[in-house]
Amino acid sequence: MNQRLKGRKRPIAEINITPFTDVILVLLVIFMITTPLLLKTSIKVNLPHAGNAEASDSKDEISVTVTDKSLIYLDGAPVTREELKEKVRLVYKTNPDLKVILFSDRLARFKDIVGVLDTMKGLGIHNLSLAAKTDSASR
Repeated sequence: MNQRLKGRKRPIAEINITPFTDVILVLLVIFMITTPLLLKTSIKVNLPHAGNAEASDSKDEISVTVTDKSLIYLDGAPVTREELKEKVRLVYKTNPDLKVILFSDRLARFKDIVGVLDTMKGLGIHNLSLAAKTDSASR
């Protein structure tokens, strides 16, 4: 009986974590890619539709969002109009090629949108874009 056990291999009692590590690394990469996208779209606004909208891929840009409840956000953080002016002024001083993208809800009051546009004009920012959804059905 002793001779029979000598010929057999012992069962492996270790856990192989290599597949688990691979899955964790893939999830990490997915989260690293999707997190910036989630931060840009964390504020829900109902954008107007446009037939000739273009996608933006500039790295030197900030986003200003005006909601239908007259709230203003700068890159996802709520700000007052005075805070918006000061923060954009600081960024514009260090980066004169700054591009401002205005996300505005379709139901936002026009005076709120004009107020933000006037603030940007007062700071000397001329590279300003309005965000819109593309009409994919019309193409």
